[in-house]
Amino acid sequence: MKKRILGFWEIWNMSFGFLGIQFGFALQGGFMSRIFQTLGADKESLPLLWIAAPLTGLIVQPIIGYLSDKTWHSRLGRRRPYFLIGAILSSIALFMAPHSSALWMAVGFLWILDASINISMEPFRALVADKLHESQRSYGFVVQALIIGVGTLIASNLPWLVNILGVSNEAAPGIVPMSVKVAFGIGAIVFITSILYTIFTTDEYPPEDMQAFEKMKAESKGRFIQDIVENIGKMPATMVKLGVVQFFSWFAFFTMWSMAMPALTEHVYQAPAPMEVAYDFSDKGQLEEFDTANAKYQDASDKVGSAMGIYGLSSMGFALVLAYISSKFRVNRKFTHMVSLIIGGLGFISMYFASNIWHLYGSFLLVGVAWGSILSMPYAMLSSAVDAKKMGVYMGLFNMFIVLPQIVAAIGGINLSYKLLGDQTINAMIIAGICLLMAAFANLLITNRKAIAYTID
Repeated sequence: MKKRILGFWEIWNMSFGFLGIQFGFALQGGFMSRIFQTLGADKESLPLLWIAAPLTGLIVQPIIGYLSDKTWHSRLGRRRPYFLIGAILSSIALFMAPHSSALWMAVGFLWILDASINISMEPFRALVADKLHESQRSYGFVVQALIIGVGTLIASNLPWLVNILGVSNEAAPGIVPMSVKVAFGIGAIVFITSILYTIFTTDEYPPEDMQAFEKMKAESKGRFIQDIVENIGKMPATMVKLGVVQFFSWFAFFTMWSMAMPALTEHVYQAPAPMEVAYDFSDKGQLEEFDTANAKYQDASDKVGSAMGIYGLSSMGFALVLAYISSKFRVNRKFTHMVSLIIGGLGFISMYFASNIWHLYGSFLLVGVAWGSILSMPYAMLSSAVDAKKMGVYMGLFNMFIVLPQIVAAIGGINLSYKLLGDQTINAMIIAGICLLMAAFANLLITNRKAIAYTID
């Protein structure tokens, strides 16, 4: 089927649901460690508590990608049924997570939240490849990155914003502050609303031959595991090489999501989580000491969360530049991605030298350049290197290279690697920077001309 060239607003509408998805990811990435520490988790256990996120991605993404390739609903199409299911479940989990009364509950809601976000996310990636002519794919993924940047910026600042509006960011021992609860509630509303907007404003191409499509569905029944294994075995070489780039990229960002809060509240603001210390709350003096330390930690957490939002702002700006360039010219995806990752790696390393929020703004500004590229360039390269009929399953399988490094990081990779540099938690950010530099130079492995830059021939 010959695909027509779409206008900006058509591409915007089909990508708008990513605003909600990114609200979910940004609140999860920026504040789940804060919730965990408030409920009593020590900083050494944080990466392991985060293992729910990559594990669910490893299981859910290939399944959803495989199923969506073989789905056609008369009203919702191929990918949109999964958007809707994921949005409903994600919104419920977002609302409930900060209301957890125990650490195990918060971990459980993280598990549900990440699984639900993945149900929505991978069909969104596949939708771009489904709808857009190959010449527009870089542009399409960059527009997604632009919307993701907007979502990251706003969601990362929500607890700080609602606190400015008068909602308290302090609470009793073991209770998540109301500002965080309100922020997650807003995120839940944005998630479901933005997904519904895309569902109602975007249609999908039906299978070219419905009879052949139904026959293929019937023949594939009961073959899920066999088909997944076969597709892994036939994985294009370019996808494997991109996997190396993705491994180091996502190890770096998982390190940021799980460890930036304790690393930066301690290193920049000298405000460690008070739950790290054993207080006797029956002693009035110790309770007052805890309240003072907790107020300092919660205030520092708001500032770190706000600074993290800057990487959403810079990724948005970078995506705007890429959107303009990719709409007018051919983009060398490999070179663009390599330079972007180098800039982000330097941003992580610079956090070691930060002493105030302005320094953190500068560091996260650089990190955002890498994030904007990570959300667009690998997918644009991949979409030009795989069979269009298997776009969903390959987009799902590609996420093995996202979740595996996170699992490695969670089960000890972060703690082992950063302690090679010393016991200070800020060393985790240096490790993140080194990993992004390694990811940058791994781009040199990619040699497929069509993946590097779309060509008519």
